[in-house]
Amino acid sequence: MLNRVKPALDPTVALPGRPKALPLEAYAALGDGRSVALVGLDGSIDWWCVPNMNSAPMLDRILDEERGGFFSLTPVGDYRAQRTYRPDSNVLETVFEGPGGRARLVESLNSGSGGRLPWCELARRIEGLEGEVAFELRLVFGTQADTICPFLFANANATTFHAGSVIGLLRTSDGVVIEEEGDGEIRGRVSVVAGAREVVAIVAGEDEPLVVEAPERIDARIDVTDGEWRQWCAGIQFDGSYRPQVIRSALALKLLLYSPTGAIAAAATTSLPEGIGGEKNYDYRYAWVRDASYTIKAFLRIGASAEAKGAFTWLIKRLAEHGALVCYTLEGGLLGEEVEIDVPGYRGSRPVRRGNQAAGQHQHGIYGDIFETAARFVAGGNVLDPRSAAVLAGVADRCAETWRQPDSGIWELSERRHYTMSKISAWQALARAVELADGGHIPSTCRERWARSRDRIAAWVDANCWSERHQSYVMVPGGDELDASLALAVRFGFDGRDRLEKTLRALDAKLRKGLFHYRYHGVESHEGCFLACTFWIIEGLALLGHRDEARLRFDEVLDALGDRGAGILAEMVDPKSLAYLGNMPQGLSHLALIQTAATLDGCDL
Repeated sequence: MLNRVKPALDPTVALPGRPKALPLEAYAALGDGRSVALVGLDGSIDWWCVPNMNSAPMLDRILDEERGGFFSLTPVGDYRAQRTYRPDSNVLETVFEGPGGRARLVESLNSGSGGRLPWCELARRIEGLEGEVAFELRLVFGTQADTICPFLFANANATTFHAGSVIGLLRTSDGVVIEEEGDGEIRGRVSVVAGAREVVAIVAGEDEPLVVEAPERIDARIDVTDGEWRQWCAGIQFDGSYRPQVIRSALALKLLLYSPTGAIAAAATTSLPEGIGGEKNYDYRYAWVRDASYTIKAFLRIGASAEAKGAFTWLIKRLAEHGALVCYTLEGGLLGEEVEIDVPGYRGSRPVRRGNQAAGQHQHGIYGDIFETAARFVAGGNVLDPRSAAVLAGVADRCAETWRQPDSGIWELSERRHYTMSKISAWQALARAVELADGGHIPSTCRERWARSRDRIAAWVDANCWSERHQSYVMVPGGDELDASLALAVRFGFDGRDRLEKTLRALDAKLRKGLFHYRYHGVESHEGCFLACTFWIIEGLALLGHRDEARLRFDEVLDALGDRGAGILAEMVDPKSLAYLGNMPQGLSHLALIQTAATLDGCDL
């Protein structure tokens, strides 16, 4: 027996019972374009916000192991589990094997043939493969840090559960036996033999009437949903050697696209720690300009034009409505104050937060992100409307006006400084603005001012941010800290190949641990390696002509990550144990993988 899930590269893992807390790499993700659920390798769904990604969680055991809500379908006794997504799909399959036989659990947040359903439908099908396997069912309702009291209510049509503003139904096929129904928990059991099939599902919404769907209709929609995912993947324009990894990351990014508005969430969770027991636990269930911009570019690069257009339109409207801010709510509004939630946190990592203080910061990087996205959009043959073009021209004016000011930097640090990467991002913004003006895509009235500011920024960076001692651009002028985000300067086309290559080599020498990289100096003791940084550095090497070296390193990283999370990536990884750290699915990790794979395979859009 093992006392925990072992995050081996081989996805077949012995699971004799629930450990104190599953490792994060033991979770895969389900989604429907509005909400995302995390399901553990033991068959327990431990995170699900209903009806939206940024709603209060209905299931939250991942942050409160003792008292949190969860929905588990777990084989009785000792068993082994092997998990994978269906090909080109976000429908998840887990095969459980015990002394008495084998069974498959097929899981989906369902959609319909016409797109997203008007309710949340979490479907779980159990298929008997060999012998007989018995499962225990438990649905435990979370209390949102003791702020709500879930209860059951029966009328002539159905028994509903109520958790704050959420109303839901537990739907089961005839072979599922419900043994206990209480306000806090529903318990049951089900056994399947070879060829048998049962279904368990939750249908839920927020302060709205519910349709009492027959279990067989819910069951059938699992395959409808699978077909919808496969049809979407068929339209992805990427046929390189890394297509399986690109498809899986594209599917993960698709989970983070909030279909009611087109916003893209940075991640689907809050407060999963960057270091176990540490305080760097943040809420990522919002739309960052940086993450949204990078994701739009990734979608454009693989031909997902509808998603790219929807997200870009959402971004332009936010710029017109609120100005260029760091992040917005998924609905497009402004974030409220960050608050702490009184729950223990993942493996005791406090605080647990709702909201994000970065919303009140200024980062020059958002200017570069916005204009790089616009440039990629028109490079693909698309056109800007006059209103969007005018909004972008206004953003360029603002960048030219403010680039000399200190900011909080790409890493959202509390101290405002003259971060080198922020200045390079401002250069990037104005360089792209000039190109867009020259191409007739945005008004050119202030084109000369933008060009002068662009050149001044480049000269300022070269004069103030290069360190002869370190043979590298440094994090801030006159400092000794290195910053892995400077690898992005290669992708941005910043001048000076020799200095950029030396910077990449210095980042490798000072920030690399094994295969992965820390974000900057001084974080080694309280956070893991940032996956996106490793991909950025590898891509930079490829763009500077070291393609064989970059491909070898990329392959090594992919091999090390293996099948953990069935292909879902977190924000960070412990470089020694390879344990996941931080929120997940992490959009920045997946889109950086896509960009690197596309560069290595010669897709240079």
